[in-house]
Amino acid sequence: MPIDLFNLNGKVSIVTGGNGGIGLGIGEGLAKAGSDIIIWGRDANKNERAADKLREYGTRVLALCVDASSEEAVQSTFDESLRAMGRIDFVVANAGGAGTKSFLNLTTEEWRSVLGINLDSVFWLFRAACDHMVQRHKEGDPGGSLVVVSSVAGIRPPQQAEAYAASKAGVIALTKSVASEFGRFGIRANAILPGFVRSDLSAHLQEMDRFTASVINQRVSMGRWGLPEDFAGIAVYLASDLSKFHTADAIVIDGGYSNS
Repeated sequence: MPIDLFNLNGKVSIVTGGNGGIGLGIGEGLAKAGSDIIIWGRDANKNERAADKLREYGTRVLALCVDASSEEAVQSTFDESLRAMGRIDFVVANAGGAGTKSFLNLTTEEWRSVLGINLDSVFWLFRAACDHMVQRHKEGDPGGSLVVVSSVAGIRPPQQAEAYAASKAGVIALTKSVASEFGRFGIRANAILPGFVRSDLSAHLQEMDRFTASVINQRVSMGRWGLPEDFAGIAVYLASDLSKFHTADAIVIDGGYSNS
């Protein structure tokens, strides 16, 4: 009988921003592999629609409303998630925002807003998750996997996106540092770096035929936009025990764009 190496039965995953885009694509992959899922998102109706979709795969699904830019909200929602599911094995910090604006017109408030949702929220979530996973290790149940959805902008910063690029570079460094400190507890941490993906955040670019022609068709090796489901496989791998020696990595999934 074939062995299902990617079976996630018994594991519990948190996916922030899991009600759409890459987050929902990841959630579907995890649910198909058997993981129970906790969706975090701001929009209650959107959360429930996503949760209903994930429940079709037969796993437990919980949808929680949370403002990931609030330290108190992140900690209290993590605690609620833990009480509801009993354990957390896999965390995907996917919630985030974008922004394109001339650097000279970028206000301090706008700068801090982008870093708050893209960088601070990951710090708070990973801190809560590490605390739980270290405690589990002390109780004889080691392991756990943390993932942040960064961006190729973190390694190839575009113009007029200074706050976004800084935040995405920051989470890569944060993740590698966490991996270094907590590896002895069996906790691994990795970053996923998407390129151009069809989502609400990229809607304005999708409407620009010139952008599609000059960037997507010419500079993306695979000649197409990324899709949310393109990130299901890497998430399932990083949630599974097959990746138990894979940590402190920044994994680029951009269809070859960064190689152009």
